[in-house]
Amino acid sequence: MASTSRSSDTIFALSSAPGRAGVAVVRISGCKAEPAINALAGETPSPRSAVLRSLKDPKTGTLIDRGLVLWFPSPGTFTGEDTAEFQVHGGRAVIAALLSALEDLPNCRLAEPGEFAMRAFENGKLDLAQAEGLADLIDAETEAQRKQALDQAEGSLSKRSETWRSRLIEAMSLVEAAIDFSDEADVSDKAISQAESRIEALKTEISSHLDDGHRGEILRDGFRVVLAGAPNVGKSSLLNALARRDVAIVSAEAGTTRDTIEVRLDLQGIPVIVTDTAGLRVATGEVEQEGIRRTLARTREANLVVWVEDASSTQSPQTVPGELNEKSTLVVANKSDLTTSTADLVADERTPLPPPSSSRRTGSDHASAGTPPVTSLDSRLRGNDEQIQVSAKTGSGLDQLIKAIAKQASELTEGERAAGVITQARHRRHLTDCQDHMRQFLERRSDIELRAEDLRLAADALGRITGRIDPEDVLDQVFRRFCIGK
Repeated sequence: MASTSRSSDTIFALSSAPGRAGVAVVRISGCKAEPAINALAGETPSPRSAVLRSLKDPKTGTLIDRGLVLWFPSPGTFTGEDTAEFQVHGGRAVIAALLSALEDLPNCRLAEPGEFAMRAFENGKLDLAQAEGLADLIDAETEAQRKQALDQAEGSLSKRSETWRSRLIEAMSLVEAAIDFSDEADVSDKAISQAESRIEALKTEISSHLDDGHRGEILRDGFRVVLAGAPNVGKSSLLNALARRDVAIVSAEAGTTRDTIEVRLDLQGIPVIVTDTAGLRVATGEVEQEGIRRTLARTREANLVVWVEDASSTQSPQTVPGELNEKSTLVVANKSDLTTSTADLVADERTPLPPPSSSRRTGSDHASAGTPPVTSLDSRLRGNDEQIQVSAKTGSGLDQLIKAIAKQASELTEGERAAGVITQARHRRHLTDCQDHMRQFLERRSDIELRAEDLRLAADALGRITGRIDPEDVLDQVFRRFCIGK
């Protein structure tokens, strides 16, 4: 894509959503944008003024539609190039006829995914971090995601990283001065001391920015909640109740869920991904063992585990796998509609559920069947005071559960954050690389030329956040995220 985006071709695309709609917007960018207006709609309208025109096929003179035509001369446009827009009726046939007519014009072609944004980047209209923020803004599904993406698209992260880079360059100039005046020990030593002081302060500041609990990435990608527990405690029913639709198969037969099922929810403006998993028990078959393996894998990746128990069961609740004690865990007693008393819902001592078979198994049998490691539930989660009583069938207690999940998500994503939050692994990687190079600079006590190289590499790492220094494959990866027409 990078090679074609640098060509002299004029590009066009449907910029509104495809399909049947009241209005469709077709955008054109490049030196042939104004001739395209003249070919289809006649005289060029005044800049940034919408005029109603008849759009005709240049080859046949056939009327395509009547719509609004807008003209935006460079450089004051999104791409920095001459730009035109046709706003027509959003029928599929109208759009197809208009795109076909544009394709017949000389040096005009359909844009590739992200090519408009790529041209904006190449013409200095936005940097790489802003382009990523713009892509996130288009993909935003919740209010919190919108705010974060808009903040980045407006250049918050870019400004912060460029400020850091300027401070690094100032320290680099001091080191270069020390090299130039190496024969004057007092001047050289003073310059190095000043550079070290500045780099130490900058390293501390970036370390603090990195130590944010991955809030930005979690908000961008979604707060992950895993429903876990023994078979037949109502995890799938609870998922359906949270989603308000049937997304998982529900059956009285234990072990129905063998694979993981996900739904995306908007809880108080925060994106939450809830995953239903296979029940944890002594598995007898390979398929169920694989389901349990996937359950434990998902719990390791989760931001919150909702441990579901059967409020109506007379058996002692199953022991929670030991590794979950290291995760944020919320205990939920489901099927509360089947019991009138909650006083005895939780046993003081939790023991594993018996195997599904009526015959007893030996310890070696359990190991070969893939029993998850278990331990007692953390004491902070014991007792009715720590449980939420719900009924997936009647909806009782669901509001309380949703509020509890939303609270956990909010605490993890909406804490104190400095301007320019880190939203992607790429940003974190470059900041970490910068930090490592600064650490090497501070640890070296000789070879001043190598110390200067450490700072140059640190500045390059910061430059990669905004795209000042980046290979073509990184640029392609970023801009291919966009849909055609942006």
